[in-house]
Amino acid sequence: MLLSKSSLFTLSAPFTPSGDQPAAIAALTAGLDAGQQNQVLLGVTGSGKTFSIAHTIAAVQRPALIMAHNKTLAAQLYTEMKDFFPDNAVEYFVSYYDYYQPEAYVPRTNTYIEKDSAINEQIDRMRHAATRALLERRDTIIVASVSCLYGLGSAENYETMVIDIIAGQRVALPDFFRRLTEIQYKRNDIAFTRGCFRVRGDVVDIFPSHYEDHAWRLSFFGDELESIQEFQVLTGQTTQTLSGIRIFANSHHVTPAPTLRQATHQIKADLQKRVIEFEDEQKWIEAQRIRERTTFDLEMLETTGMCKGIENYSRYLSGKKPGEPPPTLFEYLPRDAVLIVDESHVTVPQIHAMYRGDQVRKTTLSDYGFRLPSCKDNRPLKFEEWDTLRPQTIFVSATPAEWELDQAQGVFVEQVVRPTGLVDPVILIRPTTHQVDDVIAECRTCAAQDQRVLITTLTKKMAEDLTGYLNELGLKCRYVHADVDTLERIEILRDLRLGIFDILIGINLLREGLDIPECALVAILDADKEGFLRSRTSLIQTIGRAARNVEGRAILYADRMTKSMTEAIDECTRRREKQLAYNAEHGITPQTIQKKIAESLYDAPAPTKAKGKAPPSLILSDQERAALKIDLEKQMRAAAENLEFERAGELRDKIRGLG
Repeated sequence: MLLSKSSLFTLSAPFTPSGDQPAAIAALTAGLDAGQQNQVLLGVTGSGKTFSIAHTIAAVQRPALIMAHNKTLAAQLYTEMKDFFPDNAVEYFVSYYDYYQPEAYVPRTNTYIEKDSAINEQIDRMRHAATRALLERRDTIIVASVSCLYGLGSAENYETMVIDIIAGQRVALPDFFRRLTEIQYKRNDIAFTRGCFRVRGDVVDIFPSHYEDHAWRLSFFGDELESIQEFQVLTGQTTQTLSGIRIFANSHHVTPAPTLRQATHQIKADLQKRVIEFEDEQKWIEAQRIRERTTFDLEMLETTGMCKGIENYSRYLSGKKPGEPPPTLFEYLPRDAVLIVDESHVTVPQIHAMYRGDQVRKTTLSDYGFRLPSCKDNRPLKFEEWDTLRPQTIFVSATPAEWELDQAQGVFVEQVVRPTGLVDPVILIRPTTHQVDDVIAECRTCAAQDQRVLITTLTKKMAEDLTGYLNELGLKCRYVHADVDTLERIEILRDLRLGIFDILIGINLLREGLDIPECALVAILDADKEGFLRSRTSLIQTIGRAARNVEGRAILYADRMTKSMTEAIDECTRRREKQLAYNAEHGITPQTIQKKIAESLYDAPAPTKAKGKAPPSLILSDQERAALKIDLEKQMRAAAENLEFERAGELRDKIRGLG
């Protein structure tokens, strides 16, 4: 390794473990040290599960991969881990597509849909930084979405095709430029962007794939490398002098020339075999189609080393056999890495489902001659393959599913006591006969006390109708469901916390990730209609939305006790009793969480019920409005770079609102 980096995790936090956290950290650490393959951390909402995981990683001093089920949750975890480990390599690995339309064919209408995508350069850079860190550093934490299960390119090729260069070394520049081209760097002496190099006399500038705004400057005297400097791309200012650098490939699908020649030879053989198969079946169109498309790709591969849709030939490039698992991020992990599956009750089922949908689409492409059968090997891992490849694993959830518990042989580490002393809400059961009238009365009481209410219904129509009815009665109410735009949902939740309205009605969007300390009541209508929306897991997660308020309570409207209700109530009661006992033993008086509400997106004071000021866009002069737009644009770009996608979207909409 050319660059000296710390090999120890150093955790930085303004507080120490408390409540159930010390015991949970000790148990998880002991399990990892003992070689236990599977552990479950059952941590209730607000108990600091991420903090406990960070302490566990610091205790075992091993690289870690944290998997989440979507980009937003992964970004949140990435930000938290960066705060906990500011001096270590905390990296972010998610799908780099801002937009992705997969290649597909619809036989019924004879419609071919070409692959179309837009790659986010920032996320692509972070993916390169992640794989580089795994290969160069021990103190690495990767926060990834389930997209890390998709084919990535051979780790062996990626690690082999590097260029190590040291100050004082003699370098034949033509050979050096050729090697840069082989690892997918492009020469561009005008537009110097990431993944490019430029030549100015005896100076060669290289913009590495893992850097955002810095590059390397190599100064030569003849064929001797005199110095290596890191500089800021925009200003050209030198930031440090380096003794040596390691240049990794600009693509994870990079392939050595001998391997590429062998791959193209095998592709040609398989193409000829496939054409004969189609012709034997008298599928003349399919035979002509596969011949033309694959021949074009082969010409591109032989000429440039790349082609559009190169991932469909990944099996040949990685040397895998048909049906073998594709190379993924798991190939880059050290042998002693630790896997943390966050919100496992959602993430694990998602892993189960990924493979099947992908195979249906690619089988159709293969059957109709759009791709060779090898395209089916460019796929996510099967669940069984992931289960075999994963290292020691900690499943984290407030409601772990049966599969995770079975893997841990029914044993789990419990983190029920919250550091804040807050306890699970009181649960009340009431009949459904007059549930709407009853919930209206409860809403009036909460509104009078400046508290917020969450109501869950079974259908979108009922959510909309109930919202209209409550508004007619003078209650301030909004609804949110899948048809409501994401950015609008963010504004709705913010307005709820501010008290612009008091009641939010939804379906199943009021579960994981909804953090509203002002919420004192959760009302679940038709709680006895057992199914996905009223399962044990859904009920526990929904009830937990009231767990951040000291006066939190949940009302379940039901005419009978279902199995899911019984199990959910028993579990919440058990947790509450343990929390109350801990508070009594340690003399803790629970307090409602005081969480800062995001400032107005105009950087003006947040509106309140009592004072409704006109938006700044209505009272600013043209000069002030122009200056404000410039400032907001800077904030928007900074938010995007920090992976705060929701805030960046809000800022964008507010900029548009300024006109």
